[in-house]
Amino acid sequence: MAKKPTWVVDKERGKRAAAAETLWLFGLHAVRDALANPAREIRRLVVSRNAADKLSDSIAGRGIAPEIVDPRKFPVPLDPGSVHQGAAVEVKPLDWGDWRALARGDGAGRSVIVLLDRVSDPHNVGAILRSAEVFGANAVIAPARHSAPETGALAKTASGALERMPYARVGNLGDAMEALKSDGFWMVGLAEEGAEEIDVIAKRHAEGHVALVMGAEGPGLRDRTRALCDELAKIPFARDFGSLNVSNAAAVALYALTRG
Repeated sequence: MAKKPTWVVDKERGKRAAAAETLWLFGLHAVRDALANPAREIRRLVVSRNAADKLSDSIAGRGIAPEIVDPRKFPVPLDPGSVHQGAAVEVKPLDWGDWRALARGDGAGRSVIVLLDRVSDPHNVGAILRSAEVFGANAVIAPARHSAPETGALAKTASGALERMPYARVGNLGDAMEALKSDGFWMVGLAEEGAEEIDVIAKRHAEGHVALVMGAEGPGLRDRTRALCDELAKIPFARDFGSLNVSNAAAVALYALTRG
């Protein structure tokens, strides 16, 4: 078998490296919101004729030339079973900048943020971003490792919130918590063994900055994360047995913390 020329090998290696720096968002909502986000760097837009018609205003507004393809032979590297609706866009991950500035907001009022301790399921993180946007949180912050990365599945579950709700990644969550505490944030961890119900704690801190700290389903909060929380809160259940997944629990807690 003939050996590939060096220039061919280098070109293929370059393509693989470039692909590793991008991701594919899919589905009509996710693609439409990516096109509408001027901060989102777009590399390719692949759509069926039907999807192109549905996204015509967004495509025209972005001024990008789409690749029209047969939806039965959709030429995009998506996971099997991904419901793409005939639309996908290759993008660069968003750069949200200074995560501490994001957490503080404009400084004009109270800030509520969400900290995720190794929540790795993209569907849960996408749903949390959606709830964070609905309830007015300033940012969702997670460690760069062992957490859900920005993916098409996450974006689809977030239903557009990924383009608007900052999802910042930090090197070490514990160090970030200490920095936020020095910025005036009160750390409220959510755990079944919490001493008080979330609405009681929410009323007590109705005017101060609050960080809602959520652990992964199963493991919950890690030891250092738990130790850095100022207090632990619980969600009351109507019956003796019951549980919520992390995204539903985040929605309930955010409602309590932001309803005023």
